Amino acid sequence: MIPLRTALVAVAAVAMLGACGTTEAPAPEPAASGGTASAAPITVTDDRGKQITLDRPAGKVVALEWGEAEMVVSLGVMPVGVADVKGYGTWVTAAKLDPSVKDVGTRQEPSVDSIAALQPDLIVMESSRDPSLVSQLEKFAPVVVLTGSDAGDNLGRMRKDLKTIATALGKTAEADKLLADFDTALTEGKSKLAAAGFAGKPFAIADGWKDGSKISIRMFGKGALVSDVATQLGLVNAWTGKVDPAWGLGVTDVEGLTALKDPDTRFFYNASDGVDVFADGLASNAIWKKLPFVEKKQVTKLPDGIWTFGGPLSCKQYAEALVKAYTG
Repeated sequence: MIPLRTALVAVAAVAMLGACGTTEAPAPEPAASGGTASAAPITVTDDRGKQITLDRPAGKVVALEWGEAEMVVSLGVMPVGVADVKGYGTWVTAAKLDPSVKDVGTRQEPSVDSIAALQPDLIVMESSRDPSLVSQLEKFAPVVVLTGSDAGDNLGRMRKDLKTIATALGKTAEADKLLADFDTALTEGKSKLAAAGFAGKPFAIADGWKDGSKISIRMFGKGALVSDVATQLGLVNAWTGKVDPAWGLGVTDVEGLTALKDPDTRFFYNASDGVDVFADGLASNAIWKKLPFVEKKQVTKLPDGIWTFGGPLSCKQYAEALVKAYTG
């Protein structure tokens, strides 16, 4: 994640322990408006099973993870604060932030003082962060805690998270439209791939990082959000190695990629921060050059700024990019 090396190394450690085109968002409304004419109280239940009651739909929102920040923006409400605004701008293009959005620290260690200073009426975060942070934040604003990822059903989880946030914002109609558009993109994309003869073809998705002379590769296996997107398009994930139960991620090296033997496999990867270990770091690697998908020139660098852990707009971007890679 971001910073790429730091976050990926952290995920790698977790995974090694076994637990680890383009769509534009609707024009966001000013945060102070609350995005709705209704002022009726709203109650949502977050992934802790806790009920959070708001006096009115939230308008001043702080989002501490990029997936949730993207969802807030895509629903038509511009957050007042987001963790690591610069990183969001690099990795998330589906729903862009206004210059007015304040940076509230890193996603790993957000600044409680910076968040409190914005006087939000809602904070959205993921359960994977420090549990003590929740109690600190709840002293001055309601907090909705979401799972963030579930390899058992990541698309279902993404839909549920969007609807929870939309309810808190008074934007349920907008959420329904986003999901309907996403479903249409999946249906149309699946039809295009089938018509072009790619139904059931194998794929692999990865990103990677370099530590000294060693290159590590993170595979998006069964249950990863973008893997779920690809399988909904009628493709089959060729990576069957071990992945963690939350994110569907596994870690390997270039030797591990020799498990991808099917000559029809197409290999996709992300390198939005400009560090391309596949085109650069592995360019002269003898094992890499002999992999079937490399020899057949079936390696595709996906467009920069498609967040692999995002909401329906990022998922739609991903679906469209995959279809384009296969069909031209």
